[in-house]
Amino acid sequence: MSKKQTSILITNDDGIYAEGIYHLKKALQGLGKITVVAPLVEKSAVGHAITLSDPLRVMEIDRYGEFFGYAVNGTPADCVKIGGRCILEDKPDIVVSGINQGSNTGMNIIYSGTVSAAAEGIIMNIPSVAISLTSYTKKEFAYSRKIARRVTSEVLNHGLPDGTLINVNVPAVKEKEIEGVVVTRQGKGRFEEAFDRREDPNKRTYYWLTGKRMLLDNDEDVDDVVIHKNMVSITPIHYDLTNYRFLEELKTGKLGP
Repeated sequence: MSKKQTSILITNDDGIYAEGIYHLKKALQGLGKITVVAPLVEKSAVGHAITLSDPLRVMEIDRYGEFFGYAVNGTPADCVKIGGRCILEDKPDIVVSGINQGSNTGMNIIYSGTVSAAAEGIIMNIPSVAISLTSYTKKEFAYSRKIARRVTSEVLNHGLPDGTLINVNVPAVKEKEIEGVVVTRQGKGRFEEAFDRREDPNKRTYYWLTGKRMLLDNDEDVDDVVIHKNMVSITPIHYDLTNYRFLEELKTGKLGP
């Protein structure tokens, strides 16, 4: 009996026509049978949202004159659900989400559709990886492709603890400028948010969310600190949000510090 081919489910939050997901598929060729299931349009910062009030429609998508994958009119988490339960005959061996444009570090992880797609994978008991290029504009995908293949291979060979995904952030620089690869923890970095108040042609007020990224950590093993030094950040992420340090105190009926 022939050995079952490794099944790899690829998704993202930038949409099926994004450049990053094309590079990811190319990077993982040869590691197994690749199936792309991604949002039809960009779904950045939707977190772990899933679609309940509307039907999910699946479309076959060609890119560069050949079949590329399946587009879903839903969220990244929807794509993993429908990919793993409906499009594929069997549960995939791994979910890889990316290559995202823009870092997913610090508090961004909570909002990230890229990381949430991987989190949906681990909820389904599928080892999962999220990978991001730390720029919205620079297209330095060459080294992130190498890292994506390397991490995916390691996870396929060695697995991951239950409920844990690997979150990878690659500086958007050329390979010769990369200073190393570091295992990190999630930092506290976040956006200092502001709303730009504007007015449309009909004199109706609307607001556009904007802001700047705040680096709030100094420790050498924090994701944001590492990528600012042109090093790749690899962070194990768990979906258990329990504050265990406060758990026993809360049982005594005391709230607060």
